[in-house]
Amino acid sequence: MIGIKRLAEHLNVSIGTVSRALNGKPDVNEATRKRILEAAAELGYVPNQAGRALRKGSTGVVGFMMQTGSQITGEGDVFFMSVFDGVQTVFARHQLDLVALLCSSEEDPHAYLQRVVARGFADALIISATKRHDHRIDYLAGHGIPFVALGRSLTDAGQPWLDLDFEGMAETGVNRLVAKGHRRIGVFAPIDDTNLGFVFVDSYRKTLERHGVAFDPDLVFRTHPNERGGHQIARAIAAMPDDRRPTGFVLINEKLSVGLYGGLHEAGLIPGRDIAVIGRDSPHAHYLTPKLTCFRLSLRALGISLAEALLATMPAYAGQYPLGVVRKVLPMELVEGDSDNALPL
Repeated sequence: MIGIKRLAEHLNVSIGTVSRALNGKPDVNEATRKRILEAAAELGYVPNQAGRALRKGSTGVVGFMMQTGSQITGEGDVFFMSVFDGVQTVFARHQLDLVALLCSSEEDPHAYLQRVVARGFADALIISATKRHDHRIDYLAGHGIPFVALGRSLTDAGQPWLDLDFEGMAETGVNRLVAKGHRRIGVFAPIDDTNLGFVFVDSYRKTLERHGVAFDPDLVFRTHPNERGGHQIARAIAAMPDDRRPTGFVLINEKLSVGLYGGLHEAGLIPGRDIAVIGRDSPHAHYLTPKLTCFRLSLRALGISLAEALLATMPAYAGQYPLGVVRKVLPMELVEGDSDNALPL
């Protein structure tokens, strides 16, 4: 691979002539243009992206910020890769590239974001794991950087966002279990201040109240959203007295079900027989027995919606995506299985 200087030397023409030919300028002789293009293809010419970015005032890169670490991703991500595929499907239409910005679980997300912005290698950002109060939102808005959030927050700078319907998952899950006779219904909530936990638990509490069921804080199990967290919930359930143990359970994270199933089996409690379980769909969940009753959403479609919502905020693309400021809760489909067939004792 060679750059424009060596290509010009090889052809014995000026760098300016090569540049104009490669960029389709009309003031280059057609025979010269053809010779330059053929040589560029033969020698593997690669344009200097940094130089192009300086000239255009843009990088052609969009960053997707996510947190990493075993407490978050567990034994492997089953969520973001499908979302990334949808995002890049849209960006490819415009020759934009998606770059994953991986913030360590040991680093403050706001400090990480400040460093990313200072380096200026992305034209826009997608942020995830939004907090109840998220300083990143005000920071990006204050710097005039286009961004979209995967998740809501009480911090409101007029930003676009998309979120999963955690209220609906709580309401649907509790309604379904109450209809089967359950009154002690356990739920998972994140151990940190991620906003989805507040949204879900608030809806869970309100739905219980509508059914005349008292809210019991001991039935809100807080742990990390991974397989180990699911296993820890199962051990905690098994250690509870029979009259305090949940007879039904609702999970809102796709990685928890595998750990929960394993931990329950170790304790001699069979999902669908001894405890009713409703979870989130994932490739791993397809191998669980009994079949998991779960909430499903196309993650690729979510990625497409995120990308289009972001481009709608960027002047160069807003005309093609006249969506305004997108703020949308995405509904989940309940897929019936056998895991919630257990009846309360």
